Amino acid sequence: MGADVGRLDGKVAIITGGASGFGRATALRFAHEGARVVVVDLDQPRGTTVVEELRAAGSDGRLVVGDVSQVEVARVAVATATDDLGRLDVLVNNAGIVQGDDRDTWNTTDETWDRVLQVNLRSVFVCSKVAIPVMLAGGGGSIVNVASIAASVCTGGAAYAASKGAILSYTRHVARELARRGVRMNAVSPGFMRTPMTTGEREGLDEDAQEERIAGFAAHLPMKRLGAMDDIADAILFLASDEASYVTGQELIVDGGYVVR
Repeated sequence: MGADVGRLDGKVAIITGGASGFGRATALRFAHEGARVVVVDLDQPRGTTVVEELRAAGSDGRLVVGDVSQVEVARVAVATATDDLGRLDVLVNNAGIVQGDDRDTWNTTDETWDRVLQVNLRSVFVCSKVAIPVMLAGGGGSIVNVASIAASVCTGGAAYAASKGAILSYTRHVARELARRGVRMNAVSPGFMRTPMTTGEREGLDEDAQEERIAGFAAHLPMKRLGAMDDIADAILFLASDEASYVTGQELIVDGGYVVR
């Protein structure tokens, strides 16, 4: 029997927002499956830690620090993948922000609207725009965009939902354009997942308050529990891998049944 071959063995991936949350979980999952990863994030300390974790797992990684809604940062990320790691096979457009408490459907501030759409939507556009020509020249690739169930149900706020709904539309259009050229594009839409953002850890809530908040979310879910970050990482891995070679233009909802409850 030969050694096990990872599902992304020999491939190189870029993961935006890779320093924490879904991005970090996906980076580590990819490393376990044989990929080398370029982590792109504004958070240099956490990004450095993730790259160290990738290398400790026996893979390799690079960190690009910057705002992925800016095309210059996207170009640096792609150049890092091709120049340092030799190729580019997978792009995971994961970077995103939420609205916080500014969630009015019609009266969101201009600043909130512009920033949410810039980070959540423009980053998908500019990173894909820079990555796709490299993938085409290399014979193909897979792009996975992280959307949200907010595109389908009323949660998260108007700007956030608009950005995620637009990601789904963009995914379908680009997937159709590139289907014959070997580049696939799909989306993963997380539901209520157990992250520092949803638990309230980032807001400074203590453990009891976090568990109370989680129980409140879980009560609305058919599975009666929140998903884990690895649930999203596994979904992204599937769409990035050759196991999904005949899948493009699709939304994979990972929400414990919330949308169909």
